[in-house]
Amino acid sequence: MKHYWVLAAIAAGVLAALPARAADPPKVTYIRSFPGSVPAYFSVAIDRAGAGVYKEMPDDDDPESFHLEDWATNTIFDLSGKLDHFKGKLESGLKVANMGAKTLRWEEGGASSEAQFNYSTDTNVQALQNCFESIADSERAFFQFRLAVKHDKLGVQDALLLMSDLWDKGRLVSTEQFLPLLDRVIKDDSYLHMAQERAAALAAAIRAASAKGPA
Repeated sequence: MKHYWVLAAIAAGVLAALPARAADPPKVTYIRSFPGSVPAYFSVAIDRAGAGVYKEMPDDDDPESFHLEDWATNTIFDLSGKLDHFKGKLESGLKVANMGAKTLRWEEGGASSEAQFNYSTDTNVQALQNCFESIADSERAFFQFRLAVKHDKLGVQDALLLMSDLWDKGRLVSTEQFLPLLDRVIKDDSYLHMAQERAAALAAAIRAASAKGPA
């Protein structure tokens, strides 16, 4: 019996000497629910390291993962800090049309805070909403492009037009994920020549912007 207590004491000492497991990084989540729109629901979650998850169903057990650029991640977390991590009221209270129920949630160290709104006049809320809507638009554009590259070569041009439009408006983010597919189109002459040209132009723009850094 004495040997049991000795071993237990040794084991406790070893465990105490081990470094504590690193806490999960803070995370910001944006959820929009708007029946009748396309999609009717989506959520985007971003942690402080830029790891992102996109869902179009609350119970999606196979969500899309992506990595957000540092500058975009920093923008989201800076705005969240300015909004006191959503501990206050975000709703304007104005009588406006239904624009969908939106939720902003902050999670850190096992604690969380969140606020819901339909419409906010706070410019920081508007900017943060725009960030997340841009991420969602980019992920949907990526889905369409990936599907077209694999199964619909004629549809690649339409997907590229959507991506180029988002890029021109400054709304295409998480751009590194697009490059392997763009390069595939560029190198494969079975795709339309105009699609190859557009893919080459977009890939060059993405790489130039990455090398230069955010404006």
